Amino acid sequence: MKCSGKEIHLEAPVSVRAFLLEQGYQPERVAVERNGQIVRRADFDKELLREEDTVEIVHFVGGG
Repeated sequence: MKCSGKEIHLEAPVSVRAFLLEQGYQPERVAVERNGQIVRRADFDKELLREEDTVEIVHFVGGG
């Protein structure tokens, strides 16, 4: 799988939420695009990522 420009090998399909947690992201603080489509946060548990997917993760940063 290609994730934000990096190659990441998946042994098996994994939910978006589980993948984010494995990669150290806080699911409530990111936006995810899979194969050009935005994944709704409400669907993070049921949407599965597969080896052939391309994923972009945008991390929200607070500031003043």
